[in-house]
Amino acid sequence: MTTTVDKSSPLQKPQLISTDQPPLKKQRTVSDLNQVDQLKQLTTVVADTGDVNAIKKFSPQDATTNPSLIYKAAVMPEYASIVDDAVAYGKGDLALTMDKLAVAFGTEISKIVPGYVSTEVDARLSFDTEGTINKARDLIKMYDEVGVKKDRILIKIAATWEGVQAAKQLEKEGITCNLTLIFSIAQAIACAEVGCTLISPFVGRIMDWHKKAKGVDGFAPTEDPGVMSVTAIYNYYKKYGYNTIVMGASFRNKEEILELAGCDRLTISPALLQELTNASSNVQQKLDASKAVNMDIPKIDMTESTFRWMMNEDAMATEKLAEGIRGFAADIVKLEDIVKAKISAKF
Repeated sequence: MTTTVDKSSPLQKPQLISTDQPPLKKQRTVSDLNQVDQLKQLTTVVADTGDVNAIKKFSPQDATTNPSLIYKAAVMPEYASIVDDAVAYGKGDLALTMDKLAVAFGTEISKIVPGYVSTEVDARLSFDTEGTINKARDLIKMYDEVGVKKDRILIKIAATWEGVQAAKQLEKEGITCNLTLIFSIAQAIACAEVGCTLISPFVGRIMDWHKKAKGVDGFAPTEDPGVMSVTAIYNYYKKYGYNTIVMGASFRNKEEILELAGCDRLTISPALLQELTNASSNVQQKLDASKAVNMDIPKIDMTESTFRWMMNEDAMATEKLAEGIRGFAADIVKLEDIVKAKISAKF
């Protein structure tokens, strides 16, 4: 900056007057962005919560819910009216009320996110193909009643063999599906081969199993078994041209998330989204579809017998799938207990 001295008044102290033009406004670079904003340049970021207010805070593209997340939201005072409205809608019918509650939360979320909202089928139907299909149709009909079209909704289904077959039929009907609790490449391939819209391979729960099995406190991000599993699934899909979206889920720390930068989608809890928001270190792309095409990855012909054998040989996948289904079912029962009390008080 160059200056001149103003001596026009002997009673005033000399003033420094700038003769330069005002500086141009600095343009934001990658280094100026927090890690969530950087990640959004590489991956579609999805909010993993039923908390509507948390979703508003982070402006994700999509949002996912599950029975555990809906239960946590349903007991929060600010969402009591949603529960009460579902109870009134159900008129004493527990199953109808539970479906309406899931749809009510999904409807509120659909007003915030521009993309998909995932709503989960009752986990107790995980081994019932026809039951899953019928429940999915009911949920889509309820969404349609309140003006939410089916192209906004992903029906979440546990990736059992029966669940995959249900998704096969639903996708033919134009009902898009999110196959969840993916712990094995066998599950992922089965889902892709029947044309599922999206899968949710879990990261943190895989790491949990291996930590316990190996008696270690943790893994370096590049050696994290959950990260490696999702990476393998992503590369297989891109190698063989599957259109099914890979959405990494169930993260234990932000390092797992950053190690999967470049994945189609990543669904992230509000707590980890906040951690990423508070950090500004450079985010590098780790997964690259163009590189996967040239990888030497053997093709697997997935049949029911192959699926069941591969799951049998994978103790981690078998245990975590069963555990996940039990956990979601238990949270449905807890939510049902809350709803039952409200039904009894009202009817």
